[in-house]
Amino acid sequence: MKICIAQTEPIKGDIQKNIENHKKLINLSIKNDADIIVFPELSLTGYEPELAKELATNKEDKRIEELQQISDFNNIIIGVGLPTKNEQGICISMIIIQPNKSRMTYSKQYLHPGEENHFIPGKNLSPITFKNNKIAFAICYETSIPQHSEIAFKNGANVYIASVLNSINGVDKDINRISEISKKYEMISVMSNFVGKSGNYDCAGKSSIWNNNGLLIGQLDSINEGILIVDNETTEIIKIQL
Repeated sequence: MKICIAQTEPIKGDIQKNIENHKKLINLSIKNDADIIVFPELSLTGYEPELAKELATNKEDKRIEELQQISDFNNIIIGVGLPTKNEQGICISMIIIQPNKSRMTYSKQYLHPGEENHFIPGKNLSPITFKNNKIAFAICYETSIPQHSEIAFKNGANVYIASVLNSINGVDKDINRISEISKKYEMISVMSNFVGKSGNYDCAGKSSIWNNNGLLIGQLDSINEGILIVDNETTEIIKIQL
């Protein structure tokens, strides 16, 4: 299975323009035979807590339909970030678009301190199965909660995908943390991050891939958008920066 992470520079609060930018990277990943592509935390809005209430939606949002069509036609899983709303409040979520299946919502259960001012804890999904692999997801701060990756491992995951916003000041700490997760549980692990600015943060890029020994085997730079693909059997890397 070929796993792709996207590194993007978000357009603040503009879901439709972000979808158009996502499509460019999705099409690039398809040309390189990716089976799954995942974008950073809240990728379709940018990380903008103050705007979450007005931007919050759900997995049935009609604007996502064109991504569903791409998924169906090309047999690729697409993970995009959005604030979603329910009766209790607003969650930081990833919409998981699977080919010819109903969309799923993975919501951040463990909030970073301060996020509770705008969001409520959500519900994690169990790992999903695709091409004989079990794929577990994490959204940003969840990688710092030991039981999160432990549960993913106990549920049989062999791939761990972190969708994040990491600032210049925090990225290296998270890189070391995910490396340790990968080594401890022998999971191929990846991290998708923003570049540019979002939510008053200077985003660090450095979207990364680790093999199941925790060794960093691929990384994008800190400035440019792009994609990074790993074949989880051969650990061959494809790196494309725009």
